[in-house]
Amino acid sequence: MKNFIKVSATILLIILIQSCEKDDDGTIKDGDGNVYTSIKIGAQEWIVENLKTTKYNDGTSIPHVTNEAAWSNLSTPAYSWYNNDAAISQNNVSITYGDVYGALYNWEAVNTKKLCPTGWHVPSDVEWTTLTNYLGGESIAGGKLKESGITHWNDPNTMATNETLFTALPGGTRVYDGKFDKVGQIGFWWSSTTSDDIIHAWGYSMWYSASYNNRASVRKNWGISVRCIKD
Repeated sequence: MKNFIKVSATILLIILIQSCEKDDDGTIKDGDGNVYTSIKIGAQEWIVENLKTTKYNDGTSIPHVTNEAAWSNLSTPAYSWYNNDAAISQNNVSITYGDVYGALYNWEAVNTKKLCPTGWHVPSDVEWTTLTNYLGGESIAGGKLKESGITHWNDPNTMATNETLFTALPGGTRVYDGKFDKVGQIGFWWSSTTSDDIIHAWGYSMWYSASYNNRASVRKNWGISVRCIKD
């Protein structure tokens, strides 16, 4: 009888372990319950999709700013959707921005350190540079990170192989005066690191017509995309 109990307990433990392994599919949830997946590139683990949460990881709401003048004067955290999520036409298909490209955040939202899901964070300039160098340097890293084809990127989407499965998307920008620009042409992502002065931080951009992952100093009141990296 004792042996039967031991065997039964062992079988139950094996089933529980296997169930846990099957449930652990690498997904991550943000403050809104949106589900993301991740991939490893070198020693780093990155979320594959652009962030689209409207809440911080403590459950509080991020201010949503639609007005151009209000956006241009911000010095506090905010997010928006491209074109305020009006339908946009790309490759003759009408889509809404948020579902495909995620949200655009200003750097003050990044600086709260509560934007990414718990256990993840907005990558520093050093972490972005590590990724770029691992992929062979700035001039070619973008091609290895961009989604291939022209479903979302404009033609010709130069040298895009997506061999990393990072699937970088061209979410465009919301520039300093609050206007939206270049969806389909540029993917632009924040780092958590300030650059030369109090009004700029480092960002990384990829273009439809080039293969680079370009490091650039960006005004903090711009709205650009966010990718998260594991703590």
